[in-house]
Amino acid sequence: MSDAQIGRRALLRGAGGIAALAALPSLAACGSGSSRTSGGSGGKGSKTVVVRDSGGSYGAALQKAIYTPFTQETGIQVKVLNLDDAPLLAQIKQGRPQCDLINNSMMSHTKYVKQDALEALDLDRLKSVKSAKIPQEQVTEHAVGHAFYGQCIGYRTDAFGGRKPESWADFWDTKAFQGSRAMVHPDGDLPELEFALLADGVPMDKLYPLDVERAFKVLTRLRGDIKKFWDSGPLPGVLLSRQEVTMSTVWDGRLADLEKQGVPVTRQLNGMRRQFSGYAIAKGAANTDNAYKLMDFSLRAESQAALVKFFPSNPSSPLAYAKLTEEQRNASAGAPKFYDKGFDADVDWWLKNESAVTKRWLEWARG
Repeated sequence: MSDAQIGRRALLRGAGGIAALAALPSLAACGSGSSRTSGGSGGKGSKTVVVRDSGGSYGAALQKAIYTPFTQETGIQVKVLNLDDAPLLAQIKQGRPQCDLINNSMMSHTKYVKQDALEALDLDRLKSVKSAKIPQEQVTEHAVGHAFYGQCIGYRTDAFGGRKPESWADFWDTKAFQGSRAMVHPDGDLPELEFALLADGVPMDKLYPLDVERAFKVLTRLRGDIKKFWDSGPLPGVLLSRQEVTMSTVWDGRLADLEKQGVPVTRQLNGMRRQFSGYAIAKGAANTDNAYKLMDFSLRAESQAALVKFFPSNPSSPLAYAKLTEEQRNASAGAPKFYDKGFDADVDWWLKNESAVTKRWLEWARG
């Protein structure tokens, strides 16, 4: 997930989602855009495909691991568009999408589907779905999941006299594990109601539908110890490095570089919340055939594994993990030894309740 892409999330929720923001033409592209390629029907003679991704270090990793090898294999040039949801959706609704393939969260794809903004997929054209053994729950009529990020506990290893927090109950236990905490702001990610319920004893397989009242009561118990609500991926690591907090919620790969630098921080993956990213094809895409080719290439197990070398991605393909070194595999939250310790965010529940929960969260945070 790109930090540049999350700044408008709270607005998206409070305004009623993408449909409301589609009417705001002043929202500009994030990063540099690309012109829509000519050719209309995107015939087989086309040698271009335009893909939307979130840019930044993630986009740079995609260029090295996916786009360049794809061009070398097929001769098809990949143009990149960094664009927020609202203006991209507006383009699609006008019948003039600038991009062909969309790399985005599966939750965003579901919102696009509700706006009739994605092509229904022909899975026969995506051989990698079967060959890479993509989990069935990550294959929908309009999108296929390629990786996930996990939200988990990050903590200072020198803060608790050698003790290690093992659960969300420990995150809430400020007597045994002293020090301030940091948790996410809705501008950064979905409110962390699941973690409060896990801390209160709710089993992972009984989380949904979330008991919102109970979750906010548990959050209130910790409110006085929360020093900061973070709204960007690097911030938890900064807060931990500066010893402003001893524990924080964090995206699972965000502490890897700090650990390599010798900063005494690490993560705990028990109770990790997973959210998947995936590929979809824009409705009315100019280069549909090439979009299928790039999507199929990106979903290959070897392609998913290659991305891990440049970015802390967690492949959806179980076969990708066999292609990683032992060190890379052990660092991935998607490795078999970690996977069963976490749970998938219930996208359908959050789509129905995201706006109301965010409004409630903002009122709660203000006290």
